[in-house]
Amino acid sequence: MSKARATGDCQPSIIKPSAPEWDTFVRAQPRAHILQLSPWAALKARFGWRSRVVALAAGGRIQAGAQVLLKRLPLGAGWLAYAPMGGYAAQPSLYPQLWAAIGKETGAAFLKLEPGHLTNEPALDLAGMGFRESPQTIQPPRTIMLDIAAEDGQILQRMNQGTRRKIRKSLASKLECGAGSAADLGAFSALMAQTGGRNGFGVHSQDYFEAAFQLFMPHYGALLTARHEGELLAAIMVFALGERAWYLYGASSRAQGKVYASYGIQWAAIQWARARGCRSYDLWGVPDYDRDTLEAQFKQRRDGLWGVYGFKRGWGGVVKRTLGAWDFVYNPLVYHAYRGALRLRD
Repeated sequence: MSKARATGDCQPSIIKPSAPEWDTFVRAQPRAHILQLSPWAALKARFGWRSRVVALAAGGRIQAGAQVLLKRLPLGAGWLAYAPMGGYAAQPSLYPQLWAAIGKETGAAFLKLEPGHLTNEPALDLAGMGFRESPQTIQPPRTIMLDIAAEDGQILQRMNQGTRRKIRKSLASKLECGAGSAADLGAFSALMAQTGGRNGFGVHSQDYFEAAFQLFMPHYGALLTARHEGELLAAIMVFALGERAWYLYGASSRAQGKVYASYGIQWAAIQWARARGCRSYDLWGVPDYDRDTLEAQFKQRRDGLWGVYGFKRGWGGVVKRTLGAWDFVYNPLVYHAYRGALRLRD
C-alpha cells in the first residue's frame, strides 16, 4: 500500500492503493460489487473514461474508499466524478470525509454517486451529507433479484408457469449450453445488436465486449452460449463477486423458436452462479416504476427496458430499487450550468 500523506493511526489519511490492494478491500465488503473492481475501471478507460481510487487508511488498513470514473465536462468546464455502486466505509462517520477526499483528489466539479444500496436496507442519509437526488442515472436503479440459495425445485417453483414450462422444454431439446470463448464474441456482438434493435435499447460495440471478456473472464465472469444444431441462438455475459451474480449482457436470435434458447441459457447462468457459491442473481435493469405500474403496462410498452421486463418478470424474483443517483457539488457554478444543459437537452 502506498504511503499515507499524514502519519498516525487515529485519523485516517488519503492513500492511493494498488489495484490488487483495492480489489482485496472490495472483495471483503458485505456489499461488494463488480463495478467497484479495478477491471471495471480498466474497461471504462478504453472507452473515454479516466479513473481514480480514493481511499482513507488508518493503522495500515483501508477504512473507506471508492473507485471513481472521471469524464471531462463540455466546454472545458472541469470533470465529472462518478462512483458506480460504491463507496465503502467501515463506519458511517467516515463517509463525509470520503466525499471530501474525492473532491480534493480528483478536482471534479461534482460527484455523481450511485451507491447501490437497496431502499429496504439500513438508511444511508445522503441528503444529510449534502447530496441532492439526481434525475440523471447511469446504471438502472430498479432490478429484479432472484434468491438462488435454494434447491432447483424451489427456484423453479417461484417462477411463473410459462417460464417454468419454457425452461423444461429447453432442457428437453437438443440445445447445447456451455462456456463460450473469445472466438464467439463476434457472433455475440451481432446477436446483441439484433436484440437491442428488437427491444429498443442501445448496445456496446464488439470492441467493448472483447475488452470485458479479456478483463473479467474467467475469474469474475463467463460468456455462456446456447447452440442448436450448431447455430448460435443465445449468449449472455454473467459476472459474480462474493455471494451475488449479475446478468449484465444478453442476446438471443428470433430463430430460437420452440427451443427457447433464451430460457435455457439463463437457467445455465443460474447454475453457473450457484456453482460459484452465489446466493442471489441480479437480472439487472427493469423500467424504473413500482411493481403495480410494471405489471399494468408491460404488455403495451416496448420502449427502453420495457421490452425485457416481460422476460425477466417470469423468473420468480423480487422487484427492488436502489437509492438511485445522487450528486455532491464541489463547484456550484459548473454544476448549475451542467443541470441547465441537461434540461435544454431533454
